[in-house]
Amino acid sequence: MVSSPHEAMHRIFQEHPDLFSRLSDVLGVNIPQPTSFTVLPNDLTETRPLERRLDTLLRLETEDDEPFLLAIEAQGKKDPNKHASWAYYASYLLNKYRLQPLLLVVCQDRATAEWAAREVSFGPRQWPLLTLRPMVAGPHNMPVITNPAEVRKDLALATLSAITHATNPKAEVILKAMTNVLRDTPAALANPIIELIAQGLGKHPAAEIWRKLVAVDLSFYKSPLSEEIRDEGRAEGETRRAAQDILDVFEVRGIDVPEAVRERITSCDDPETLRRWHRRAIIAPSADEIFTDE
Repeated sequence: MVSSPHEAMHRIFQEHPDLFSRLSDVLGVNIPQPTSFTVLPNDLTETRPLERRLDTLLRLETEDDEPFLLAIEAQGKKDPNKHASWAYYASYLLNKYRLQPLLLVVCQDRATAEWAAREVSFGPRQWPLLTLRPMVAGPHNMPVITNPAEVRKDLALATLSAITHATNPKAEVILKAMTNVLRDTPAALANPIIELIAQGLGKHPAAEIWRKLVAVDLSFYKSPLSEEIRDEGRAEGETRRAAQDILDVFEVRGIDVPEAVRERITSCDDPETLRRWHRRAIIAPSADEIFTDE
């Protein structure tokens, strides 16, 4: 079952921890190439009853430098309290793991991304105690990938790009390039990506475009989303046939069906209600009599 863009924007790093090394290149930040990755618990709860959780936390090993922690937050809107929370996360992680933390914020709209990218200082103006400087990925700096060849070069990066560009006018072209490549991708790799993009697009109009592309271009896949779409299609087909059966009964019996009655029948999507109306249509003296006691 698909959930929210929030999940997809950070969970992709759990599915593909090595994505960060390519993303840092895209963002123009020189970070040593990690040699291994470990997904760590994201629970930052203290002993007192105050629960704090990061979205995703990774430990990254490198060949040249010491390991570091990558905290990933999916941010859907501006939040004046978030900078203080992020500063707390950084301090807590440094204290708990004795490793240097890095914060990556992933956004879907430019205004939120630019807000998240601001350096924020804590402490008196005359003597700041610390400065928060998140790394940010969003529609303002993520590549717009519409060429299947570019998608094929780095499928995980292309997936994150598609999610961050959920409101881009070229969304359909971006998503079409994804399905073009996913058609030739093994199901074990393609299915999680299909679901991540569905999650990432949330309720944006691009989500419906993606569902249609999955239903047509990727109809052979057995991912949860494609199965959900097929189930919906079968259910819609069954209710349409059931509604038509009721109208056919009236036609055979020579009973006039007012437009309001026809509309109520054809707009009903409950199979049990349609079956009840169908039984009544066989003996009802008029079309609207099938709604008796409704």
